[in-house]
Amino acid sequence: MDRRRALVSTLSTAGFVAPEEEANELLARAGADDALLDVLVGRRLTGEPLAWITGRVSFCDLELAVDPGVYVPRWQTEQLARRAVELLPPAGTAVDLCTGAGAIARVLLAAPGEAQAGARVMAEAGAGAGAGARVVATDLDERAVACARANGVEAYCGDLFAPLPGGFDGQVDLVVAVVPYVPTHALALLQRDTLTFESPLSYDGGPDGTDILRRVVTESPRYLRPGGTILLELGGEEADALTGDLSRLGYVDVALLLDDDDDVRGLEATWSG
Repeated sequence: MDRRRALVSTLSTAGFVAPEEEANELLARAGADDALLDVLVGRRLTGEPLAWITGRVSFCDLELAVDPGVYVPRWQTEQLARRAVELLPPAGTAVDLCTGAGAIARVLLAAPGEAQAGARVMAEAGAGAGAGARVVATDLDERAVACARANGVEAYCGDLFAPLPGGFDGQVDLVVAVVPYVPTHALALLQRDTLTFESPLSYDGGPDGTDILRRVVTESPRYLRPGGTILLELGGEEADALTGDLSRLGYVDVALLLDDDDDVRGLEATWSG
């Protein structure tokens, strides 16, 4: 049995849902070094995120660097990123909160104003930025900020909007955020090994999942232009819980992003100013 077949069998037996794809990535990372491959496979079998092991992840057709300890962007977030591309004007300004490895910000830089949700975006640093879009990102984790910068993103370390440089008040067209939104009581339901390696701070959204979401909704009007948009990743229960806040703060045209199974994946709303 060749290396690949043996590795696929090992990963499949261990319960990984995409053993062939993971085997390909591990083999590419190890090259011809069988000893290194054994080390990498051993790490994966503990449940360590594959992206931390290979140092890379594919997101919206971009190859992004992901350092150990940094939140790994999920494929489910690609829908939000592509919607962000549609919403950001070619010469607009966007703020990406809780950026992690800088995935959404990087997609916006690669193709600002791109209208087709399925379009391939180019990976070269700065591709598409010549149209004049300004995209900045923030994250509480210094490791994430360093990783986002390595991916070509203008990123700042701090809490939500706090670390932004001056000049953004009333100037932002789009605030996009993948903040922690899992209700505290539901953390135990996350995929196995998630919290073995990743911090609960990346997931815990408080008792009903909306603690940080509410802060984004409340703080965004200071930075948004009238007619600017917030775009949030969340679930259906969190969306329902935010209805009153959105209305009170002057948001209109509230819409939900649904996946192929009609599950709520995100929410967008326009600030009326």
